[in-house]
Amino acid sequence: MTSALTQWLLALSRRSKVALMVTADLLVLPLCFSLALLLRKGDTGLLNQYGALPPLAIALLTIPVFYFSGLYRTVLRYIDLKVLWVSGLSLAALISLTYFVSVLIQDDYLPRTGLLIYWFVAFAYVVISRFLARALLRASQYRKNHGKIARLAIFGAGEAGFQLALAMRASPDHRALCFFDHDITLNNKIVAGLPVYDVSRMTEQLARLDIDEVVLAIPSASPERRREVLETLRKQAVEVRTLPTLLELVDGKITTQSIRDIRIEDLLGREPVPPNKNLFAKCTQKKAVMVTGAGGSIGSELCRQIASQGPRKLVLFEHSEFALYTIEQELRQHFPNLDIAARIGSVCDPEAVTAAVRQNRIDTIYHAAAYKHVPLVESNMPEGIRNNVMGSLTVADIAHLYGVETCVLVSTDKAVRPTNIMGASKRMAELVFQAAAARPRTRTTFSMVRFGNVLGSSGSVVPLFRKQIENGGPITITHADVVRYFMLIPEAAQLVIQAGAMAKGGEVFVLDMGDPVRIVDLARTMIEMSGLQEKTRDNPGGDIEIKVVGLRPGEKLYEELLIGGDVIASSHARIMCAKEHSLAEATLHDLLAALFAACDTRDTFRIQSLVQSIVPEYAPYSSIEEGKGGKQLRPPRVLLPFPLGTKARGPEVVLTEFAEMNAKQQVNAG
Repeated sequence: MTSALTQWLLALSRRSKVALMVTADLLVLPLCFSLALLLRKGDTGLLNQYGALPPLAIALLTIPVFYFSGLYRTVLRYIDLKVLWVSGLSLAALISLTYFVSVLIQDDYLPRTGLLIYWFVAFAYVVISRFLARALLRASQYRKNHGKIARLAIFGAGEAGFQLALAMRASPDHRALCFFDHDITLNNKIVAGLPVYDVSRMTEQLARLDIDEVVLAIPSASPERRREVLETLRKQAVEVRTLPTLLELVDGKITTQSIRDIRIEDLLGREPVPPNKNLFAKCTQKKAVMVTGAGGSIGSELCRQIASQGPRKLVLFEHSEFALYTIEQELRQHFPNLDIAARIGSVCDPEAVTAAVRQNRIDTIYHAAAYKHVPLVESNMPEGIRNNVMGSLTVADIAHLYGVETCVLVSTDKAVRPTNIMGASKRMAELVFQAAAARPRTRTTFSMVRFGNVLGSSGSVVPLFRKQIENGGPITITHADVVRYFMLIPEAAQLVIQAGAMAKGGEVFVLDMGDPVRIVDLARTMIEMSGLQEKTRDNPGGDIEIKVVGLRPGEKLYEELLIGGDVIASSHARIMCAKEHSLAEATLHDLLAALFAACDTRDTFRIQSLVQSIVPEYAPYSSIEEGKGGKQLRPPRVLLPFPLGTKARGPEVVLTEFAEMNAKQQVNAG
């Protein structure tokens, strides 16, 4: 019966619903006035004395007051106390005015003694009737969503938790059942109608209340504090989500839509590094800026950051048509007044790069175009070297030729003592920029920036793990001891822009990224934050297995940011600066000529040997063997023709050694 009535009410048009409310009020409000007179006298004397006309008159006066106060324009399912209070105050004003008019004209037609009581009775009727109607209509929604309602606990019984609990009362999809908080003074207290439990009782109450999800409502907590709370929650078999931080939640309004999934930056335990505004604008504001690789993860974020600084012109240089189209459309939508030029081309094409720089009179270049996926570059060495090294050489030469003011190379921590061709190619790109910076009459300030792993970039481990969890596992990691530094995409882009502003020429800039993160710990945390359990030998009934698949070709257990230990402070407190060893430009160009020639032959051994002649720290690994400390990487069995650490030699010497070595191998084979 109740369900049928609710469905009938929901099916009515808006006009019919308003008419129904007005009709109900016209019937009940006279009864409210009659009740007021009955309460005033204690018997029916006043009712008999005044008759039916005063109750009808006061009801007819009340209906317009309710209408103009917004009572009839409010959707009952979402009515709040604010509307009711406005209606109550408006009714009080009406009664006060009626009373004083009646006193002034000395009219006894209206029973003035019952007017005040009428306000209390009528207001009580309005509140009770509207909240009963709201409960009835919402109950229908809850029944419709039966089986899908999330049973929630809120971690944090402060202002944010209070607002969230109130918001959940209006949600058909969420049902808050309790709070958890570290403040022991709140234990067993009631907040927003919900009990508050100390964290020590979490396991007990989660099981008793059958909680599906815990929402963190601690937006003002520091990253360290949030990570501590997450470490506490990860031991519970519940999904964990969170409210945004105060920086994200700038408007202060908290609703159920504010809840978001736990992101990896919540687990890093450090504040994002803020940019220095003065440095940020130096090389971008009112400048013509070109970004190579503008459609990539870092390149596109660079474009967004640069566009916000009001450049004179922004040139997007990208070889992928789709990536270029995507970032161009985004920027034109968000920065309609910005002068944007989209250029399709490869950084290995001198004519394309020259045309982009010359035609647009470029002041600043951020060179982010590169192949960066280690296994792909390892199996496609010639292409990786041409794009990463030849592309950097082209950009540096043209920047110098056309007097570009600032040119910044986006590098990687894999360039430090590289074990793969991708890292070695980025180190060679650094050498190219170092040599360009050392030119005696150059007008261009060249510098380099090294990143750790950038969260959310293409190929990032976090989206991969999340997809593997959604598919039911397993999560694949390369080695149980792999550790990585992490930074956010905006941090990476801001670091590039600020490095260009701080550079004097030839420096390498790195960001202080805190402590590295063990990848296996990250995988376990993501499993537990999804409300699942790791499947192990001790827990065969778990949900997601973590599977070690072995290091990929050229992958290291840990990454470094500096080749040497000599670092100096920069004008930014969290950015370090280093001067590292370089090669003379003439020697470097001879070696690179030989390397590019080797790439044309696609001779892997020759390419690796020439790479090592340029980057002595390059030590490729080919296999894993058992050692005292467990599985350890070891160098390949085929040794290069010269030991690590030897000084770089000219291509003629290298090629002569190749010829001698090959002749000896042929004699031995014969």
